[in-house]
Amino acid sequence: MKKPPCTVAMVGAGNMGGAMVERLCSLGVSVAVCDKDPLRQQQACNAGAHPADNPAAVAGLLDDHGVLIVCVVDAAQSREVLFGAQGAVSALRPGQTVLLCPTIAPQDTETLAADLAERGIACIDAPMSGGPARARDGSMSLMLAAPNALLERHAALLLALSNQQFVISERVGDGARTKLVNNLLAGINLVGAAEVMALAERLGLNLPTTLDVIERSSGQSWIASDRMRRAMVGDFAPRAHMTLLEKDTRLAVQAAQAAGFAGPLGAHAAQVFAQARAAGLADQDDGALLQWMMQQGH
Repeated sequence: MKKPPCTVAMVGAGNMGGAMVERLCSLGVSVAVCDKDPLRQQQACNAGAHPADNPAAVAGLLDDHGVLIVCVVDAAQSREVLFGAQGAVSALRPGQTVLLCPTIAPQDTETLAADLAERGIACIDAPMSGGPARARDGSMSLMLAAPNALLERHAALLLALSNQQFVISERVGDGARTKLVNNLLAGINLVGAAEVMALAERLGLNLPTTLDVIERSSGQSWIASDRMRRAMVGDFAPRAHMTLLEKDTRLAVQAAQAAGFAGPLGAHAAQVFAQARAAGLADQDDGALLQWMMQQGH
């Protein structure tokens, strides 16, 4: 694989960001990292990244054509990273690019990109999917929305990050729209999987055997297999916190409402995640939905 010619700065080295750092460092890319969690920062440094104290400092380490990857949780954090008191824009220069990876509302993506453009800084709308393991080996999905010339300029970096790229359009915001559609279906599938596995338990079925059948039959879904396999053995180490799908399904339903669309399942799935979060599962893996669903059934 061709080594990306630019330097990279990463803000946010959590489950996904940290895996992306490991991936890039393994390819010999010069990566600088800023994360407010000292443990995440140290893990990134152990992978070969250079530390920086804040977003402005990490952006200041980029070369003239460098890319700042924003890999935080939501729109508020993204704006703080870019435009806050120690925001990256104070150090970013015209000709550099921001790769915006969080799952946020399309209008937030559009606003951030417009504010960057006023300063001569390009923005690629690039939400991601697939989990840390796929981010680490470069097989995660990237949903890309940006001018084609900008994507071509950073083709080597994008390929290093993902061999599953989907160029949605040249309109920034369409990546975010696609990600919300995807994650709403993921949420619906996960709620459905937790419900039917809770039903299987109530019917006295063997859960691993039941999931074996589902995985080879019409009920199969990737998120069901991934989460239910872990949940059945009590593995709730958070790869994806419950709060993420709670946020994503809520944003997807809001986007649907703004478009004048009201489907029968999305709002119900969003409500389930909101209830699970309110029940104290916010910081648990979203696979914990299985145990929560079993309790609801009694």
